[in-house]
Amino acid sequence: MKRLIKGDGILTINQIDEMVCSSQYDFLRSNPHLKDRIIFLTLGGSYSYGTNVETSDVDIRGCALNSPSDLLGLTNFEQVVHTQTDTTIYAFNKLINLLLNCNPNTIEMLGCKPEHYLLLTDIGKAMIENRKMFMSKRAVRSFSGYAMQQLRRLENALARDKMPQGRREEHIRNSMESVIRSFNSRYTEFDKGSFVLYTDKSQREDLDREIFADINLKKFPAREFNSMINDLNNVLSSYEKLNHRNHKKDDNHLNKHAMHLIRLYLTCIDILEKGDIITYRGNDLDLLMSIRCGEYQKEDGTYRQEFFDMIDAFDARLDYAKKNTALPESPNMKHVEEFVMEVNRRSLNE
Repeated sequence: MKRLIKGDGILTINQIDEMVCSSQYDFLRSNPHLKDRIIFLTLGGSYSYGTNVETSDVDIRGCALNSPSDLLGLTNFEQVVHTQTDTTIYAFNKLINLLLNCNPNTIEMLGCKPEHYLLLTDIGKAMIENRKMFMSKRAVRSFSGYAMQQLRRLENALARDKMPQGRREEHIRNSMESVIRSFNSRYTEFDKGSFVLYTDKSQREDLDREIFADINLKKFPAREFNSMINDLNNVLSSYEKLNHRNHKKDDNHLNKHAMHLIRLYLTCIDILEKGDIITYRGNDLDLLMSIRCGEYQKEDGTYRQEFFDMIDAFDARLDYAKKNTALPESPNMKHVEEFVMEVNRRSLNE
């Protein structure tokens, strides 16, 4: 149980702090990688964004120093994941590498509201105060990738359940073609052949139309061919794995995906325009919660055109921000390295 009492609803910071001090979180104080080595603990997920509702889980995120044996010996600590409490604590060195790439799940740990930090040492405070050293144009690629994942989930669910079978097959084909377009960069041998996908009348009783493929390959590596087929099969599987739905539950999930899609745009634009990470979306809560509550979803479960117009507008704003940002292409590695060396020196002496 993540809550103090089932049915408590939205928890206050004091209640969450009390919860983290309870026996169910004793691993934070007994795990050899974490005991006396955690430099900060903070809220993650909906509670950190301000988009939490009564059914929201409490996610805890944090960072712990690497031990001397990790730094000088043979041990290797990367993270502790405690699934029962939705807690993830990253090793300092691993977290640095994720932050350098503006990984959304980790960079947002540095931009939480001050009161959302449940534990904060001097080193943790210094890391948060110096968070801008991790900001760069790499955020565009990382946040856009996560946003596209949310959009794909949304489109997949709508295509699977809301579209006529013929249109759904066209949508699946488009998704598969986007995978094929990546083959040129991922497989060096792809210039030896081609994949062409199209839809046509199906001979199967359960389909009106079906996706077909014309494949022309010569002396093509079998292992790479197998990887390509697996990539395409994964797209098909994502549409076909659910045959029965709890529509109310799934609509709630769809609206949550839609909300997080817009939140990712807003957060990335902040990074590019302000050079900072702002995790708690206080100024955007009315918009985000209206999406989460289904105000952009039609009665048939699809989304109003205004929602997709919003995505287009944020996409254009993100493109403009990318072209006009003052952020560098990559972080200042010398600055980051000096910080990492100082922290690890302190870790060796503690």
